[in-house]
Amino acid sequence: MRSTATNDATHTPHVLELFAAFLLIGATSFGGGVIAHLRSSLVVKHRWTDDETFVEMLTISQTLPGLKAVNLAMLLGDRLRGTLGAVVAVAGICLPGAALMYAVGVMYHIERDRRLVVAALEGVAPAAVGLILATTVSLGRKSFARLDDFVFVALTVICINRLHVPMPRVLIGVGLLAVAWYAFLGREGGKGSGGPQRD
Repeated sequence: MRSTATNDATHTPHVLELFAAFLLIGATSFGGGVIAHLRSSLVVKHRWTDDETFVEMLTISQTLPGLKAVNLAMLLGDRLRGTLGAVVAVAGICLPGAALMYAVGVMYHIERDRRLVVAALEGVAPAAVGLILATTVSLGRKSFARLDDFVFVALTVICINRLHVPMPRVLIGVGLLAVAWYAFLGREGGKGSGGPQRD
């Protein structure tokens, strides 16, 4: 894994700058919108990495156990500033949520009328879905260039949402199928371009 920022990045961030960025992401992202915030901050705003690398790190984080956003923060932090970068990235993204949940937990036990809490959570949910959708569309435009890309996406959605196959099995099964398919296409392309040429 490369340990420096990509060529499109303007500079390698300082550790404190990295911590501040992830702290802000952790403090302003709600629901499932943290992935959208990560991309908006690291790719669009700071330009510390590019979309291709972000998708690679996101794919790896989804295959690892644990929270996807924390895994992604650790991978991106390690890529930008090594082991110390991974530590400060995870600390920054987790600290606001941990502090807020502790405060909410205390208030939840004190305040018996929880209608405001329920209303706030219900209001945040649509915004989080919108952020995820916007990020998916933006990344999909740059990541999906072939028809078979969409076939594997559709197969994954059908297996999880319709057939209710456990996610680890889907990741392993569809992942191996995709690797085999693209390896086959690579061999066929090599055969087509590596043959002798005649005048």
